[in-house]
Amino acid sequence: MKEIEAKFLDINVKETAKKLERMGADIVYEGDIEAFYYDFPDSRISEGKGLLRLRKKNGFSELTFKKKISNEKLKIMDEYEVEVEDFEAMQKIIESLGMICTNTSKKHRISYSLGDDHFELDTFSGIPTFLEIEANNPEMIEEYALKLGLSMQDAKPWTGKRVLSHYKKSE
Repeated sequence: MKEIEAKFLDINVKETAKKLERMGADIVYEGDIEAFYYDFPDSRISEGKGLLRLRKKNGFSELTFKKKISNEKLKIMDEYEVEVEDFEAMQKIIESLGMICTNTSKKHRISYSLGDDHFELDTFSGIPTFLEIEANNPEMIEEYALKLGLSMQDAKPWTGKRVLSHYKKSE
């Protein structure tokens, strides 16, 4: 599956939430998310422009592999995600394959859904909340940005790690 998204920094959370609700978006998740990133000691996943992430939120866990396609105007990645029943067992499997945890992060997320499209209000400690818009095509991201009063000139094709780097915070 293709992941197509853009991030918008320093958003007004209350105003954005009201606009999302007026557009018909529903809250589908609110809570903390803990993520663990894995790679081989030789960094072959990240050097191949990939990412392997195991994360948990409210007792729910998922394993995700992403591979970058583009990050010019929007972040576009191949994404494969599966639900994981046992977080600790999956950690042991990953580590038994010779991978190591290279990074961790924790954030608070409010997720909205409108059909197949998603809007994430993400807050990491010490930085302003940002909005991530994920849609099936670039035109929908532009349309949603316009409806939310945002400019595509402000859209960032960044990963969460790049957002933290922008604010000089480490995960």
